[in-house]
Amino acid sequence: MTQFLKAGTVLFVTGSTGIAADTARLAARDGASVFVISRTDQHCKELTGEIIEAGGSCDYAATELTKSDEVESAVRKCVDRFGKIDSLFNVAGISGRKFGDGPIHECTEEGWDLTLDTNVKSMFLVCREVLKQMMRQEVDVDGIRGTILNMASVLAFSPEPNYFATHAYAASKGAIIALSKSMASYYAEHRIRVNVIAPALVRTPMSMRAQTNPAILEKMKTKQPLCSELIDSEDVARAALFLLGNSSAMITGDVLNVDAGWCVSG
Repeated sequence: MTQFLKAGTVLFVTGSTGIAADTARLAARDGASVFVISRTDQHCKELTGEIIEAGGSCDYAATELTKSDEVESAVRKCVDRFGKIDSLFNVAGISGRKFGDGPIHECTEEGWDLTLDTNVKSMFLVCREVLKQMMRQEVDVDGIRGTILNMASVLAFSPEPNYFATHAYAASKGAIIALSKSMASYYAEHRIRVNVIAPALVRTPMSMRAQTNPAILEKMKTKQPLCSELIDSEDVARAALFLLGNSSAMITGDVLNVDAGWCVSG
């Protein structure tokens, strides 16, 4: 079994289902201590309980990620419990479709604002608080002080106009890439790495619309030819853990596509 993270690593994860949950499970299996934050207390509690029952180390804080005081409190709780934060994986986000996201001429202000706040402002707030902690930490034996991985999407740079014309969502994911590259440049001299993972269509609770749409499923046979369907969330989690662990210690400012061929297929 592949070891992604060193035992004793402290991983801070936003989100408690889908890719976030699979990453937390795999990290705990490696011997990492995992701290989960998410808006939904029940999801956090269930994931934490599952990891602890399996012999892992985990804690959580139900957090509204767009509220700076709640994010600050969650980071403080993690450090009080585990003493440090080695790695941050920003996963939590939404599709704003049901709130009015869509093509620009149809997109509502509510859809735009909610999508940008949930996907970008939340990431800014979490990165800000975690970086304050990382900047206080000593470098590890590999010369790294901390690692951040932010979740984008192939829709930021490889649009699909027929089924995924959610322009606020695409804009939010493009902003995440720009922010992450700027952060990577600034924090490299502080020995803090910042990378991005950009999945295509993954089987998660957020993709239920696609999972039940026969036309989209048919499209994925050629759009994601490596699997001919939706990508399994654990495949994304394994790629994420590579970027979060010290096997990728010399990688920063990069965007890793986990897309089953989306970007090179029609």
